[in-house]
Amino acid sequence: MPNLRFAAPQERRVAIVTGGARGIGRACAVRIAEEGRDVVIADVLDAGPEVAREIETLGRRALFIKTDVSDEAAVRGMVAQTVQTLGRLDILVCCAGILGKEAPFLEQTSEMFDRVMKINVYGVWYAHHAAIPHMLERGWGRCVTITSGARLGATHVPPYGASKGAVWSLVAALGNAYAKEGVFVNGVEPGRALTEMVVPRFSPEHLANPPGVAVGRYSDPEEVAEVVEFLTSERNTYTTGSVWSVKGGTG
Repeated sequence: MPNLRFAAPQERRVAIVTGGARGIGRACAVRIAEEGRDVVIADVLDAGPEVAREIETLGRRALFIKTDVSDEAAVRGMVAQTVQTLGRLDILVCCAGILGKEAPFLEQTSEMFDRVMKINVYGVWYAHHAAIPHMLERGWGRCVTITSGARLGATHVPPYGASKGAVWSLVAALGNAYAKEGVFVNGVEPGRALTEMVVPRFSPEHLANPPGVAVGRYSDPEEVAEVVEFLTSERNTYTTGSVWSVKGGTG
């Protein structure tokens, strides 16, 4: 590690990754494990145990805890089980999220809006509310949530855009709330990454040459995970309350 005057000693820390069974969440879970962390995969998908086994091959402890992040009791139970089983909690990465139905505003129902908000916003709220007290006890913690440029307005997914705007605001608020206590809260805003949420929605021609991306391609999830790993590491000594753009130059 570089000679950073305010860096905490490197320890075998424990991370929770919601939505860690696939896509950006899976890439983040594996990347964080590669840096010596034990990892809990909190997801509703059955692929979670497979990711946990992959992490174990790296010599780290890993758990899959089936968790519906829209259920506050389930999230609190997952955090409690993490601390009970692995002894501590230092890192939270919130990747769980859904796009919702792609349809104009007047075709969106209140039920559709509620479902997106419960997962994308309430899930982030519940996880931070349950995790941060454990970090404050130790005097060190790092939290990262995946946001989206849809926060600026997304005509055919207005609930998703609204949810990501709310997450952006929450990151800014929490990033300034506990910084002196050693708990940093940040966001990462990918452009489109080549995940199960993105690839099925576009033609191969579009994916090979996406418009408006200066780099000329969409990202791999692992490229987003590199930034997340830094923000959750001891090397991050001065970044909190910010959202980092990983968008290939799309602005």
